[in-house]
Amino acid sequence: MGRCARSEYCARFVLAMGTEPQTLAGATELSAPPAPRAFLVITIDDGGSRVVDLPEGVDVTFGRSRGATITLDSEKVSRMHARVRRTGDVIEVEDLGSRNGTRVNGDKIEGPRRLVTGDEVTVGPILAVVGVTSGLRRTSTIADSAAGEARLASEVDRSVRYHRPVTVALIRIASDAILDQIERAIRPMDLIAEDAGDDYLVILPELGREDGAAAVQRLLDFARTANVPASAATALCPEDGTTVEALIGVLRAGLRTGRMPRAPAPKGMPVVLDPAMQRVYTLVERIADTSMTVLILGETGVGKELVCEAIHQRSSRRDRPLIKLNCAALPESLLESELFGYERGAFTGADKRKVGFFEAADGGTLFLDEIGDMPLPLQAKLLRVLERKVITRVGGTSEVATDARLIAATHRNLDTDVRAGRFRQDLLFRIGGFTIAVPPLRDRPAEIVPLAEHFVRTAAGEQARVPPILADDAREALTGYDWPGNVRELRNALERALVLATDTITATDLPERLHDASHRVRPPIATGADVRGQLAEVERAAIVAALEAESNNQTRAARRLGLSRRALIYKMEKYGLKPPPSRDGGNQ
Repeated sequence: MGRCARSEYCARFVLAMGTEPQTLAGATELSAPPAPRAFLVITIDDGGSRVVDLPEGVDVTFGRSRGATITLDSEKVSRMHARVRRTGDVIEVEDLGSRNGTRVNGDKIEGPRRLVTGDEVTVGPILAVVGVTSGLRRTSTIADSAAGEARLASEVDRSVRYHRPVTVALIRIASDAILDQIERAIRPMDLIAEDAGDDYLVILPELGREDGAAAVQRLLDFARTANVPASAATALCPEDGTTVEALIGVLRAGLRTGRMPRAPAPKGMPVVLDPAMQRVYTLVERIADTSMTVLILGETGVGKELVCEAIHQRSSRRDRPLIKLNCAALPESLLESELFGYERGAFTGADKRKVGFFEAADGGTLFLDEIGDMPLPLQAKLLRVLERKVITRVGGTSEVATDARLIAATHRNLDTDVRAGRFRQDLLFRIGGFTIAVPPLRDRPAEIVPLAEHFVRTAAGEQARVPPILADDAREALTGYDWPGNVRELRNALERALVLATDTITATDLPERLHDASHRVRPPIATGADVRGQLAEVERAAIVAALEAESNNQTRAARRLGLSRRALIYKMEKYGLKPPPSRDGGNQ
């Protein structure tokens, strides 16, 4: 195992040089550093990150004191525990007489200790991994192939050891005239290196599949805007490979087949802490690779479409189309022609044959949202297609075979609609091969703040800015609101707040309706617990349930909860959970 193997959660601090510095909320504002620049990129819990400037001659301190640059709320940390100082090209860490000491690579230090790339500094529950890139941004950051492979090997090792993502891409550019402009479009911590011929290796640390694919797509769009033909393939470590050779193989195979950057793999709900949501995604895993129809039920905005995407991405149909249609958005005549297509001359304006959604989704998945709003005559035609696996285009007479898996969703009570004569009972039986009920957001309060942080990170990444943190009053406003619009309303609220906020999102940046007393959550009178206490109870129960479901295997339990293993260990320690070794090979 690597040097970071520990029984406690470790936040990671990565030292880099060359990125625009930001100040950690609550830290002392640091003056603009002279070139070359250095700073600490801090990754907290399961994904949040901040940047703390490390200018020449200024101490960056760790401790429980509010006067510390990085304040740590831990009994294992002294008031002023340790400091990091940069003098020229030398970076040193020094323990400040702390009770529990400071360690570098596992060894307790006495006096100042010089740090080099790859050193691991332990301060209480925190692990600081030192990494150094170039100082000043050069006229060109295009590295040679040897330097590119060496950097990739380092990033792969870091990704595997610390369970952090790194996106790698091969970009084929027909002209190198725009390379200088392209390299200015990436972050200073990223790297572009020569490969073979017109190919260039792009390394994007700390970007998952979605953000990495978006970053590569921006580079391709830039090239095409300049009328330069370009193509690319992407891979994600550790999911697509855990060695340099494996990742390069995936990338070269992708370029040979002409594959563009992979579409972001829908993650379903980015946070799964509530036991009911855990059951939803357990069922998703079990039914994904079957051919049966699925009916997803839930209020508007709870994420029914995300559940559909998760099913599709986990199925053997993942490489075929996922076609979506909202049945409530179109009148009956137009909905029929969109579903089944039409022949030339079928109606005025039909000047050529059109393939319908069923044909377009052949071999893949067809998602019919708001199926409860489908008119009765069209319900009969849909039932025939599901039973016979053939469609007839509007205005046509021949039958066309189709192999599209149907996933439907609605916010309506279809049983009530059947009794009222608004929905066919035989169609309900046919589409409800499996039924998944997605709970509203108000019934899973432990997920509100993590979801909010996810939406802030995503929106900030799209704007190429450092994500602001959520202030305590913002967290209280979010958890105290009943979210009638569910996850969709939460995402919109955070995207709005990001526009107004700078380094910190406060309650005043949130929509005014979050402060409306009529929408405030009323805590259960029986318990008398405050909101935070209730959230802690829910989160602790979710962790216990996940550990039990995975025979106390922490790695699998963390995966089930959507957390990193270190985040899970931190939360277990927080709630006093110390499971025995698992029955299938320990807690790893």
